[in-house]
Amino acid sequence: MAKSNIRITKRVVIDLKAGEKERFVWDNELIGFGVRVSPKGLITYVYQYFLEGRTRRFRIGTHGAPWTPETARQEATRLAGLTVSGDDPQQAKIEERKAMTVAQLCDLYLTEGLLTRKESSVKAARCDIENHIKPLLGRRKVASLERSDLEGMLRDVAAGKTARTQKLGFRSLARVRGGKGAASSALSVLSAALGFGVTRKVRTDNPAIGIRKFPSKKIERFLSPAELARLGEALSAASALGVESAYAIAALRLLILTGCRKNEILMLKRAHVDAYHRCLRLPDSKTGSKIVHLGAPAMKVIGAIEEVAGNPYLLPGKRDGTHVTDLQSSWERIRKTAGLEDVRIHDLRHSFASMGAASGDSLMVIGALLGHRSAKTTERYTHLADHPIKAAADRIADEIARHLDQALAGDVDLSNTSEDADPFDTYWETPNAAPEHSVDPVLGAVIRTEWLDTRAAATRLGFTVGTMQTYRWMGTGPAFRKIGRRVVYSADAVDAWMAIQREAERPIAVAA
Repeated sequence: MAKSNIRITKRVVIDLKAGEKERFVWDNELIGFGVRVSPKGLITYVYQYFLEGRTRRFRIGTHGAPWTPETARQEATRLAGLTVSGDDPQQAKIEERKAMTVAQLCDLYLTEGLLTRKESSVKAARCDIENHIKPLLGRRKVASLERSDLEGMLRDVAAGKTARTQKLGFRSLARVRGGKGAASSALSVLSAALGFGVTRKVRTDNPAIGIRKFPSKKIERFLSPAELARLGEALSAASALGVESAYAIAALRLLILTGCRKNEILMLKRAHVDAYHRCLRLPDSKTGSKIVHLGAPAMKVIGAIEEVAGNPYLLPGKRDGTHVTDLQSSWERIRKTAGLEDVRIHDLRHSFASMGAASGDSLMVIGALLGHRSAKTTERYTHLADHPIKAAADRIADEIARHLDQALAGDVDLSNTSEDADPFDTYWETPNAAPEHSVDPVLGAVIRTEWLDTRAAATRLGFTVGTMQTYRWMGTGPAFRKIGRRVVYSADAVDAWMAIQREAERPIAVAA
């Protein structure tokens, strides 16, 4: 839809509204000068001219610095002068692009190729470009790039040739390490930039297509029910003793109970919680807006979080109007207490999915709960939901064994081969008094354990604090744990140890 008989000014451009289709506004003074408005609201200055029997349209630039109605009009006037002389501005632009360097193409890709992408995606691409692509290939002409050049970049980044330490400010350093992962990531970004260059006619092909990247190392760590119980116990102990922030503990519980990504929970606002429909209505996430359905334990955790007046976030930060940001330090202390030092925060999301797969939920349902955009992302949990496949393997192998060797046929007792057979005794500092623990995968429910600090435990036993320290040093006292720098005792462990001591003191009855 076109509109004419109007002078294009700043006020006219500001008042432009996007429609269902692309539309143009043409200037009534400078013939051919106009503004294009896309259905998404993107405003672009153009110059349309007639040359060699056909109409051509030259894209001047997107509205915003440096392009304003005034500067775009000046550029359109210059282009009009070229067409009068018989020159084709569009062809000149194509020739200029052929001389574009890799650095220039990457900058154009960041500003225009990633215009609709999330800021986090743009930031990640910029890091690869500035740290690896520009130092190695930035000055090369895009048109002269060959497959061997990109393969060389892949090798050089993997070998650490772009590794360096950069000073950002007072006591602040940025370390670029390189490596195989960084090399594959840099090649992916450069391939995307070159693909963008093909659409802009910088070159006719993308030499990055077909180059094999280094195999990615997929970390798939899932917590077993016994490990979940240990984690729940550590969270309960930290909460009861007040050694960790209540908001940090709530964040960790919500991560495992919802399968959400870390920032989805940390940046969650109370307005996003729909208590009536028992869900979270997230306006934005890695895959866009989504609804996260909540179980009753998750709702219980949310209901117990203390609200701070004037702060919109569910998990308020230390300063007014902020949210919790430093979850890693609390997590490192919690996981060390639980004996799970190889577990990352993101593994809590994996564990949520693995629990669903192991319980028989379909991959479609798990993908919907996690907010996966593609079914391929959820396929990593296929092996956890393969009970029919295992049953078929047992049936087929048993039938073959009946013909091959009767001694091989028959059911096998696998009750002691489960990875969940994770005795608690090995985790306690002293194994002689480990209390019994029931597996409770619902971390929102506080595991029923009474926790005592050293003074409270000493009082319960009738000892002094010094005696308790001596018992710890000798390794003969009640079982204990460390939450950060604090030593804590389970009341059950203290009572069990006391019962053992009293039993040992009883005289042995001798039969007459």
